[in-house]
Amino acid sequence: MALRLAGFAAAVFLALAPASAPAAFFWKAPDLHSEPVTGAEPGILTGTLPGATPVELRAALVWNLRSGLNVAALQCQFEPTLLTRNQYNAMLDNHRDELAKAYQVLSHYFTRTDRKNGQTKLDQYGTRTYSSFSTVLAQYTFCEAASSIGREAIFAPRGQLYKVAENRMRELRKSLVLAGEQQFRFWIPPQPALMLPPLDDRCWKENKLRDRKRCDWTAVS
Repeated sequence: MALRLAGFAAAVFLALAPASAPAAFFWKAPDLHSEPVTGAEPGILTGTLPGATPVELRAALVWNLRSGLNVAALQCQFEPTLLTRNQYNAMLDNHRDELAKAYQVLSHYFTRTDRKNGQTKLDQYGTRTYSSFSTVLAQYTFCEAASSIGREAIFAPRGQLYKVAENRMRELRKSLVLAGEQQFRFWIPPQPALMLPPLDDRCWKENKLRDRKRCDWTAVS
């Protein structure tokens, strides 16, 4: 009787236990911590914004942050535990006013600097910004960094998303560079070149290779 009760209790426990979550990737990521930025530094924003005011640079930083986290929401779904999609949607909801203002300020910059083609340049800037966050080789690093930044973004007080952009945009950009596992270093020894025999007719007789000294072999790396 006791054995049957124990077996029943175990069955109930297994039935009620939550399904196992998808396995996360485990590795030691590179240290990407960086100094805050204003947007005027090279390589932080997409391209350059000549003549931009500090307010316009701040707006561009916020918009670049939004674009990067948007790319992560789409590109990092291979690992659901990073929550990049949920974080991005929550950020849009929590900071909709600041994001709308950033877009308005950025739009004004392009029309101010080019009244005729401002809207076209704004659209092109948006496309280039999205493209600048696309990565394949550094996907793990980018997705992990974007998850951490997205988590901070959704808890930032309303009206202060720009602080997250200033403090962590350099980190997000650095995550796009392939770095690899930091805990274990693997050394792959150099492989000797593969030597192929010459194919000239003069080097062969009756399907047999003549004296090697008479014909040079070819090295294939």
